[in-house]
Amino acid sequence: MIVGRPEFGFARAGPFCGNSRVPDTTSGNFETSSRLKIDVAASPATGPIAAATTVSWGDAVWEWAQAVLLIANLGWTVLCLGGFRAATMVVTSVLTGVLLLTHAAAWLVVRVPHRAEADGGGGDPAGSSRRAFHPAGYWFIPFLVYAAANVAWVTPVRWLGWSDWFGWAQMIAVFWVMLNGVRSRAPRLAVFGALLAVAVTAVGMGCYQRFVAPHWLMLHRIQADQYIGRASGCFGIPNSLAALLLLILPVTGAIACRPRATAVLRVFFGWLTVVFLFGLGLTISRGAWLGLALALAAWPVLTGGASWRRRLAMAGLVLAGVGCAGALAGIASPQIRGRFAQLVRDEGERSRPILWRAGLNLVRGRPWTGTGGGSFNALFERYRPEGFLNEPLWAHNDYLNTLSDYGAIGFVLFFGAAAVVAGRTVGRVRTTRPARSGGGATTPPGGRGSGAFEHPLVRSALAIGLLAFALQLFVDFHFKIAGLALSFAIVAGLAVSGGWTAPARPRTGVAKHLDFAVALAIAGVAVAFSGLQAPRFAGEGHREDARDIIDHLGDRALDPAEMKAKLTAARADLDEAVRYAPDNAQAWSDRAYAAALWSRLNPTQTVELGRAAEADANRALAISPVLAESWIRRGVARDMQGNWVEAGNDFVHAISLSPKSVLPWFHYGYHLSLHPAELELAKAMVAFCLRLDPANPDALRLRQQLATSGPRP
Repeated sequence: MIVGRPEFGFARAGPFCGNSRVPDTTSGNFETSSRLKIDVAASPATGPIAAATTVSWGDAVWEWAQAVLLIANLGWTVLCLGGFRAATMVVTSVLTGVLLLTHAAAWLVVRVPHRAEADGGGGDPAGSSRRAFHPAGYWFIPFLVYAAANVAWVTPVRWLGWSDWFGWAQMIAVFWVMLNGVRSRAPRLAVFGALLAVAVTAVGMGCYQRFVAPHWLMLHRIQADQYIGRASGCFGIPNSLAALLLLILPVTGAIACRPRATAVLRVFFGWLTVVFLFGLGLTISRGAWLGLALALAAWPVLTGGASWRRRLAMAGLVLAGVGCAGALAGIASPQIRGRFAQLVRDEGERSRPILWRAGLNLVRGRPWTGTGGGSFNALFERYRPEGFLNEPLWAHNDYLNTLSDYGAIGFVLFFGAAAVVAGRTVGRVRTTRPARSGGGATTPPGGRGSGAFEHPLVRSALAIGLLAFALQLFVDFHFKIAGLALSFAIVAGLAVSGGWTAPARPRTGVAKHLDFAVALAIAGVAVAFSGLQAPRFAGEGHREDARDIIDHLGDRALDPAEMKAKLTAARADLDEAVRYAPDNAQAWSDRAYAAALWSRLNPTQTVELGRAAEADANRALAISPVLAESWIRRGVARDMQGNWVEAGNDFVHAISLSPKSVLPWFHYGYHLSLHPAELELAKAMVAFCLRLDPANPDALRLRQQLATSGPRP
C-alpha cells in the first residue's frame, strides 16, 4: 500500500530511476530493473485499484513528450499577450494539435501489464491492456459535442464561433492530458514549475511597465491609456495578469507554510509568494483582490477538521487581515486610492452592467440554445446604449457570456460538469486522511506517483486558487484568453488528479471500446486543430494586421506615396486573410473597405473599385447578415458606382442592426450629403452622430464641410 509522503516532494526521484535500486513499497525489498514496479492496494476511499501498475521507460518518454509540449505551449501562449492576437494562436493551435496526437498515440502504443484478479494481486501478470481514462474528463465531452453543433447550426457568426469552440476544446484538452497523459511526479512538477516561471517572468514585465516604460507591451504593442499606472505584464490587460497570479498564489503560500517543509523550500516558496503578492498589487485589480479575499476566507470554512464556530471565526480573521492589508495599500499608493474612489464615485461599475444587461436581453431572446458561440459582440449592437462607445468583445462575465452564447443547455453541460467534478474531488479528499509517520491512514495516489500534490494543505491550496479564479470570472472574461485558459486547465488537472484517483485497472467490455473511440476522437480533434483552425487563425492574423494599418491612417498627415504604400500592404494582408479563411465575413468586409480607401488615391478607378468592393461586401453578407459594418461597406460601394437609392437602403439596414453606433449614422449622413436635396437631413444625421459621440473626428469634419461648402457635388 502506498503511503502518502508528508513532504512536497521536489527532491524525490522522477517516474523512473534508471538501474538504481528502487524500494518495493509493499514488501520492503528492493528491486533492480529498468522498470519501476509499484503495487497499489484497493482502499475504501479510492474504490477498486489495480493490483499492480508498471512504469516503463517507454511510458515515461511518452509522458515527458506531452509535458514538454505543454510547457512549450504554455510559455508561448502566455508570454505573447496571453494568446490575444490571432497570429499567436496559429502556433498555439498547432502545438495543441501535436500534443493531442502525441497523447492519442501514447494511449494506443503503451500497454499496462496487470495481474489476474483471482490470485489476489500475486503471481505473474495475466496480460496487458491500455490504461483507462480518468472519469473526470468524460464529464466535459457532452459540452464539446453540443458546442460544436451550436456553432454549426445556431451561431450567425460561424467563423467566430469556431474560434470560440477551439478555446473551450483546448482548455478541456489540456485538462484531459494533465489527468491522463502527464501522470508521474517529475513531469507534473516540471509543468507546474514552468507555470511558476512564466508567472515570475510576467511579474518582472509588470515591474518594467510600472517603473520604467508605462506604455510598453509585448509584440511591439502600445499599452492603452486607461491602463497606464497598472501592471499587465505579458498581457494587455492588468486583470489578466491578476488572474494568472490568483491561480498559484495560494499554492506557493501553502508550500512555504507547510509543516515539515525544509528551510530551502520555505525560503524559495516564501519568496515566490511575496513576488506574486507584489505583482498582484501592481495590477490594482479590484475584482482579483476581492476574489482572493473571498477565496481565502472560504478556505477555513470549506476545510474539515474543526467546529463551524472555529471555522467562521478563522474566516472572519482572514477577512479582517485582508481588509487591513488593503487599507495600508490604499494609504501607501495614490493609484489604489484612485481606483477605489472611482468605484465609490460611480456607485459601482459603469460599463460592465451595460454589458450584463445586454447579455441578459440576449438570454431572454433565446434561453435554451443561446444566440450562438462567439455571437455576443455582434449582437450586442442591438442593445448598445446611447453614448457607450467601447467595443466590448465579450460580456465581461464568463458565466453570463456562456449562457448568452450557448444557452441554458450549454451552461449546464459545462459548469454543471465542473461542479460535479469539483464535488467528487472534494468529497474524495475529505474521506482520505493524510499519512502519519506511524502508518495507518493513506493518501490516494493521483494517477501514478503524483504525491507532490497530495499533501492536504497543497491540495486545498490548488482548490482555493481555482476558486479565486472562478470568482473573478463574474467580472471578467479569462476563459476567452487562451493563456489563462491553459493555466487554469493545468492547475485544475493537478487538483482533480490529486484528490480524485481514477481506477488503475484497465477497463473491459463496453467501457474499453468507449476509451478506444475517445482516443480516435482525440486524434481527429488534433487534426482539426492543426488542419482547420490554424488557417482560420492565420487568416484572422492577416486581417488584424491590415485593420491596424487602416485604423491608424488618420493618426497623422500622410503624403500620397506613404498612403499608397500603407494601403498596398493592407490590401495584400486582406488578400491573404480571405485566402486562408474564406469563411471570415469580417475579412471580406474589410477588403471592401480597403478598396473604397484605394479609390481616394485613384479617382479614375472609382466605379471599377466600387464593383469590386460590392462583390466583397456581398460575400461578407452571404456569410453573415448580422454585421452592420458589412451593410455599410456595401452601401459605400454602391455610392461609388452612383447607385444612390440602393446604397441608402443598405445604410438604413445597418442602422436597424446598430441603432446607437456612430458608424452607420455617419455614413448615412455622408450618403445624404451627396444629394443636394437632402442637405438639411444630412446635417441632422451629422448632429445625431455628434450627440452619440461629441468628439468623433469624422463627424466634426463633415459638419464643418457641410457648413462651409454647401451641398456636395
